[in-house]
Amino acid sequence: MKTNIFKLFSTSLVLMFVALFTSCNAFLDQDVPQAILSEEQVSNPQYVDNLVISAYAIFISAEDINSSFSMWNFDVRSDDAYKGGNGTSDGDVFHQLEISQGILTTNWNINDMWIRLYNCLSRVNAAINALNSMGDDYKLKEQRLAEMRFLRAYGHFLLKRLYKNIPFVIKSNMTQQEYLALSNTEYTNDEGWQVIADDLEYAFAVLPEMQADKGRPTRAAAAALLAKTYLYKAYRQDDPTSHRVTEINADDLRKVLDYTDPSLYAGYGLEPDFHNNFRPEPQYENGIESIWAMQYSMNDGTKNGNLNWAYGLIVPNIPGVTDGGCDFYKPSQNLVNAFKTDDAGLPLLNTFNQKDFNAATDNADPRLWLTVGIPGFPYMFNPNYIMAKNQTWSRSNGLYGYNVTLKHNVDPDTEYLIKGAWWGSPMNRIVLRYADVMLMRAEAEAQLGIHLDEAIDLVNQLRNRSAQSTGMLTGYDVQYGAKMRVMPYPGTYGKDETLLRVKMERRVELAMESERFFDLVRWGEAYDVINNYYATEADNCAIYAEAHFTADKNEYLPIPYEQIAASNGHYTQNIGGW
Repeated sequence: MKTNIFKLFSTSLVLMFVALFTSCNAFLDQDVPQAILSEEQVSNPQYVDNLVISAYAIFISAEDINSSFSMWNFDVRSDDAYKGGNGTSDGDVFHQLEISQGILTTNWNINDMWIRLYNCLSRVNAAINALNSMGDDYKLKEQRLAEMRFLRAYGHFLLKRLYKNIPFVIKSNMTQQEYLALSNTEYTNDEGWQVIADDLEYAFAVLPEMQADKGRPTRAAAAALLAKTYLYKAYRQDDPTSHRVTEINADDLRKVLDYTDPSLYAGYGLEPDFHNNFRPEPQYENGIESIWAMQYSMNDGTKNGNLNWAYGLIVPNIPGVTDGGCDFYKPSQNLVNAFKTDDAGLPLLNTFNQKDFNAATDNADPRLWLTVGIPGFPYMFNPNYIMAKNQTWSRSNGLYGYNVTLKHNVDPDTEYLIKGAWWGSPMNRIVLRYADVMLMRAEAEAQLGIHLDEAIDLVNQLRNRSAQSTGMLTGYDVQYGAKMRVMPYPGTYGKDETLLRVKMERRVELAMESERFFDLVRWGEAYDVINNYYATEADNCAIYAEAHFTADKNEYLPIPYEQIAASNGHYTQNIGGW
């Protein structure tokens, strides 16, 4: 049984929580009874450590099938995925997101994610406040503060990618009046990213190289999230009248290079097989590529274990096996096409205006079969479940196609798929993995126009790893006709050509990991890519016939109506005519 810092506390421990207001004005940390710590308790490391662990725990307990902190529910806005489910009315508010039409500031899903993430920040700040009250004789004080500031940065990071203009809770002991006076435009976009970076800089300076509890962040985790923060910050979007990228800042990109330096990641590297990152067996979790992960578990003494229920809607509905599976978050045909390769084993680099992937005739990167369940091939590599174009593999009768995501699911014939109110699994969710660090470094090099050969080499390391990631695909060529072919790029390239290849590699390496839409917004490419996707994908998925992405609006979610109404005029709605 793995040590799990995210494991939930008993009610008796939760009752010790400090009374603190959250930054979402009208909403307290609703799942936690509020109490005041006595002076004696504040000075007791046991009580303070309980608050720290409770702050970790909420990043699992607060998420939901409709508000997963993996952000899969909101990745349906990208060209990687269809919403799925039983039809457009099944989760209609997410259907509005996938077609960029009819989104309302009063939609429950827009407000729900805001509340859940600010509840997380409330717990983190409660722990920070208690830690600050401890004397310096508490030996772990600085390290625990660094952990909490890492979590605070992570919560703000998730919120900022979704809503752009957010209130920052960077003072842990605010009065009610101070909370009610918070503004979501106190900082420019660039300054907001720097607020997140400041917390992470502190964490990076203090956190140890290793942690006995795998869920606690290390110095490498702080470096990886810093690199990601500075990469977003580099693509400046500070024009208050638009979401356009007005500058790509070289100083920020150099920070990305600083925090992706391989010397910071001793002990980390690529898994020999890509699929090892998405396996539930304990021997594959917290592996060499996992820099920081949400720690789920089973048989750990809690009811149903500490399972990941946030993927409960993604399981397909296999009669007599996964009855009740809801079949959401289905890979798009456009994504499948992105894995096609030519006779030289190289990607086509343009997924538009080309024939759809045909498994009988086309080559593909092996990562296709490790990412997407495709008709004619086994589901979760289990020959007992050959996927087909029928209702088992599409609750919408083909409206959302017949593909199924594999990275989030587990073999239903194993002990790792567990039925509760929904389907759960103990499989960890990697938040920061080393492949992403490599791609961030390659992107910064390409944008700066320096070390272009190194950028291509980093991409090629991932492509070479893909070529050997066939352990689960043994016999796919003979039995199912799979034509697997992936090769490294053979030449040298200029800046634009290198950047194009890096961006393509991000898509296929991180497919269905909820990075794609945020990448497109960060690059300033969402308008062109998503509208082209709508136009070319309508033949495969009719829901896109009336879809249209509006620039300077659909890049970010609106600020929820309930939050603006409760802000006493201190919150400003995002641009776009919401």
